[in-house]
Amino acid sequence: MQKVNIGIVGGAGYTGGELLRVLLRHPNANIAFVHSTSSAGELVSKVHADLVGDTRLVFSTDLNQDIDVLFLCVGHGAAKKFLVANEIKSSVKIIDLSQDFRLTAQSSIGDRNFTYGLPELQKEAIQTAQNIANPGCFATAIQLGLLPLAQKGILGDVYTTGITGSTGAGQGLSATSHFSWRANNIQAYKTLQHQHLHEIEQNLHQLQGNNNAQVNFVPWRGDFTRGIFVTSVISTNEPLENLYDLYETFYDWHPFTHVSKNNIDLKQVVNTNKCLIHIEQQGNKVAIHSVIDNLLKGAVGQAVQNMNLLFGLTETIGLQLKANYF
Repeated sequence: MQKVNIGIVGGAGYTGGELLRVLLRHPNANIAFVHSTSSAGELVSKVHADLVGDTRLVFSTDLNQDIDVLFLCVGHGAAKKFLVANEIKSSVKIIDLSQDFRLTAQSSIGDRNFTYGLPELQKEAIQTAQNIANPGCFATAIQLGLLPLAQKGILGDVYTTGITGSTGAGQGLSATSHFSWRANNIQAYKTLQHQHLHEIEQNLHQLQGNNNAQVNFVPWRGDFTRGIFVTSVISTNEPLENLYDLYETFYDWHPFTHVSKNNIDLKQVVNTNKCLIHIEQQGNKVAIHSVIDNLLKGAVGQAVQNMNLLFGLTETIGLQLKANYF
């Protein structure tokens, strides 16, 4: 069986821990090292306590270059700084989970060029890439709800709301991620200026072939830990059945994105790499609902999906995860 030798940088945070949970159960994955400056010398299972009995890995500050792929699970801006400070062999593929290389104008560093890693948008390009810029969590949920419409060329103004769990804010405590603030509370933030808007509009414009798709996005902080629920409203005279046919055809060969004619909810996708989409229509107004787990399809699950594609593995391997439905 083909084994992929893996290094992880930034293994002590939410995305690093989630990546470890997935890769430890991936039949083709061999984790060579987990890098962390904050937890160096500690057992991985001391920081990620649910991994007690699953691994004896220890956090390290060494960078073993005898690997096939390096996952960067560091904060925005830190990935670029890491690659400037550390010379990684050109033979090592890199999957970056930050936003540092997602925009076309910023997708290179030195001789490395990064391919935007949304498989439902450009699976073939990912399969031949050397480096992947993993999409943002809100960007994934919003784009998956809109890509078929962009391909058909019918997107104009889009009005989007989305609510996310507290893990989307990272592991470091802040006033708005603390339990006592989040409990029984919601709040709009970064209204009409969320950082993921740039990658969303870049890709929608490219797919549609014009700049007509303008996304007006209001994100919300929610009183739960995991998941993203997004609703995008557009104007179109396309009948609902035609829209469902369009979506089902578009996603037919993508194993993790599914179109449902029934109402959808977060519990269907939390702890999975799925995206579910549901469409409703009143007159010429159409609402497209999309739901994902922000740590999996919105981050780590998609990163492993990209790894599978990079190394010619079955796209779904290691990612057939069970939803926490009850």
